[in-house]
Amino acid sequence: MNKKENGLQKFNSLSDVHRMLGLPKPLHPLISLIKGSEQNKDVKPPEGMHILNFYKISFSTDITGRIKYGRHHYDFDDGGLLFASPNQIIGYKEDYVEKLPDFVLLIHPDFLLGYPLSKKIKQYGYFSYSVNEALYLSEKEKAIIVSVFEIIEEELNSRIDEFSQTVVIAQIDLLLSYASRFYKRQFITRRQTNNDVLERLETFLDDYFNSNTSLTNGIPTVHYVSEQLCISAGYLSDLLRTHIGQNAQQYIQHKLIEKAKEKLSTTNLSVSEIAFELGFEHSQSFSKLFKAKTKQTPLEFRAKFN
Repeated sequence: MNKKENGLQKFNSLSDVHRMLGLPKPLHPLISLIKGSEQNKDVKPPEGMHILNFYKISFSTDITGRIKYGRHHYDFDDGGLLFASPNQIIGYKEDYVEKLPDFVLLIHPDFLLGYPLSKKIKQYGYFSYSVNEALYLSEKEKAIIVSVFEIIEEELNSRIDEFSQTVVIAQIDLLLSYASRFYKRQFITRRQTNNDVLERLETFLDDYFNSNTSLTNGIPTVHYVSEQLCISAGYLSDLLRTHIGQNAQQYIQHKLIEKAKEKLSTTNLSVSEIAFELGFEHSQSFSKLFKAKTKQTPLEFRAKFN
């Protein structure tokens, strides 16, 4: 039965979701494909914020209004493919009325147990993306995604036998592989938007280290930086990995080392003082990172400028 957790409605079973939507019980206790078709035209998503105890993959060709994800609201008028992992806070702003997506696939983690996908699914970063980072699809890509959903629907509505779970999981695996491919395309085709993110990231880190904010706040974490840029940590890392071959953590370290090089070559500060200004609690940690990134110690680097 669904319950309140920290003031949020939590759904622990697929039956709870179906009951809330006024739908018949799911055919399978661990997986369900809900269609926002005309026969369910009066069915609407849950109001307010809620938590699902399972994976959610939804596809919509049209969503009007604004959706809340985490602590932010986002305009999302064009539709697309959305992913959410178990226990992620999701939902809709209460003063907007939303219709049910074209397809909503709910997968309890137990359904994947014993299959490689059980571990593999945790490696897909887009399950932690925000709504404004949804996967926007071309008409050809939409047709491919819909075809996979329809195969899953057909399999779930057919006679369940010893092959059903394997077939459905194979289709989920295929769906996620297509999503990875299409996200890679999206990172490339939305170059102007992505360049803006990269420029804001570089400016933010430059300002952070130049203003000695690290002296009081420490080394910026990926989560902190992504919040300042109003994007998810996973999306930021995948975007950087696509464009410059580094994830967010590696890029932050790169900017930190560049600032360290500047201080080592232009000031008389000791290595310990530089480490402290950059946010390190222990100078040994700074020296270890510096050598790992540059193949030389801070003092060896400084010696080249004396």
